[in-house]
Amino acid sequence: MNKSFRWLCCLFLSIAFLPGLYSQTFKAAAAVRVITPDPLLPVSGGIGTPKPATIKQGDLYVRALVLEKGKTRVAIVNIDNLGWPSVLGNKSRALIKGIPPENILIGATHTHSAPDAYGFPDENGQSHADLKYLDWCVKQIADAVNEAVKKLEPVSLKIAVDEAKGQIANNYYAPGLYDPRCGVIQAIASAGKNKGKPVATLVNYAIHPEVIGSKQSILSPDLCGPLYNRIESKGGGVAIFMNGAQGGMVTADNRLPNGGEANDWEECIRIGELLADEALRIVAAAPVQDNPDLYCAAKTIRFPIDSEIMKYILSHSPLKLAGDNSNVDYAETQLNLLNIGTAQVLTIPGEALPNIGYYVKRNMKTQQPFLFGLTNDAFGYMLTKVDFNSFKRYEYVSRTSLGEMTGEIYINEVLKWMKENPSPLK
Repeated sequence: MNKSFRWLCCLFLSIAFLPGLYSQTFKAAAAVRVITPDPLLPVSGGIGTPKPATIKQGDLYVRALVLEKGKTRVAIVNIDNLGWPSVLGNKSRALIKGIPPENILIGATHTHSAPDAYGFPDENGQSHADLKYLDWCVKQIADAVNEAVKKLEPVSLKIAVDEAKGQIANNYYAPGLYDPRCGVIQAIASAGKNKGKPVATLVNYAIHPEVIGSKQSILSPDLCGPLYNRIESKGGGVAIFMNGAQGGMVTADNRLPNGGEANDWEECIRIGELLADEALRIVAAAPVQDNPDLYCAAKTIRFPIDSEIMKYILSHSPLKLAGDNSNVDYAETQLNLLNIGTAQVLTIPGEALPNIGYYVKRNMKTQQPFLFGLTNDAFGYMLTKVDFNSFKRYEYVSRTSLGEMTGEIYINEVLKWMKENPSPLK
C-alpha cells in the first residue's frame, strides 16, 4: 500500500468519524420572550385577591437556556412570576419539539409584582386570574425553547460557586440565617464568529424579589430586571435567573441605615446590579470546561396535603391544580437532577427553608451545588417537621405549606436519589 493510498484511507475514515464526534459536542443556546401584559393586569404577592396595577417598572420575561450533548437535551426556563404550576408547565412541554417533557425545567423567579398564575380563589371560591394571559405565556415559553433549540451551537462552560458580597439578601425572620453563595454557569461560544463570547449566564441565588411587592400598584420583575440588564450590558449573553432555597423568609436586603426599608425601583436596580456584578466576578476566573458531560434524570414525588388552606386553593382554582386528585389528599410533582460539567443541580418544587437548602447542598457530590427553587411546581413553603409550627415567626409559613412532612420527604427522596445516580467531579 503506497503512502498516497494510506493517506486517502485515513482522510476518508476521519471524515466518516466526524459526524459522531460532532454529535457528542456540548452545545447551548438561549432565547427570550417579553410577557408584560398589555394592558396591565393586577399583580399577586400570594394568597388573596390580586392588586390592580397602574404602571410598570421593567418588563416581565420568559428566558430559556437549552443544553445538549449527544442524545441528551435539556431546557432550563425562568419566568418572571410568583410561581408557575405544573399544569401550566405541562401545556408548554406539549408544544416543545425535540426535548423530552421530563427534561424541561420551568422555574419562577418569585417576583411579587406579576399577574396571578395560580388562580387563587377568594373566600367565595372565585378566582381573578386572567386565563387568556396565562395561556399566552404558555405559548411564549414554548416559543422561546423552540427558538433556542434551533440556535444550538458548540460551547464551553465556566462554572463557579462562591459567596456574593454586599447588601443583597437577608433572612427577615432570623437575620444572617441565609445562604450567601451564588452559583453561576456561563456558556461560551467555542466556534464561529462569536467564538470566545458568552452565549448565556445563569445565576442561581436564594432571594425573594419583593423589593416593590404587590401593594404599590406596580407591575415589575423586581430586582431580576436590573440583573438581566446588567449581565447583558456587560457582554454576558442572555441572563437567566433561577431562585434557590429562599423560604422563611430570605428576602432582599433593602434595609435602610436609619431604619425602615427602600421599596422603590432604584433599590431594585441597586440590588439587581450588585448581584449581577457579583455573579460575573465569581465566574470570571473559573476554568474553562471543554465539552463537559451532561446528564438529566427526573422522578415523580408525592407529598401529603394536611393544610386546609392549601386544599382549598388546589380544589377551587380554575387551573385545576389538583388534577384528577378530587380528594386533594396529596400532591404529585416532578423533581430533576442534572449534572452539568462539574456542577450538580437539584430542583425544589416550592420555597424550601434555608436549612433544608444547606443540608441538601452539603450532601451533593460536588463542590458546585445548585438548587433551583420554585421549579416544576411551587407548592408553598417547605419546612422540616421540627420547624413546622414551632415558632410564632413560622405561623404563616406553616399555614401556607402542604404540611409538616413536606421537607422531610423531599430531603429523604433526594438524598437517596443522589446515591443512585452518577455524580459530577468534585
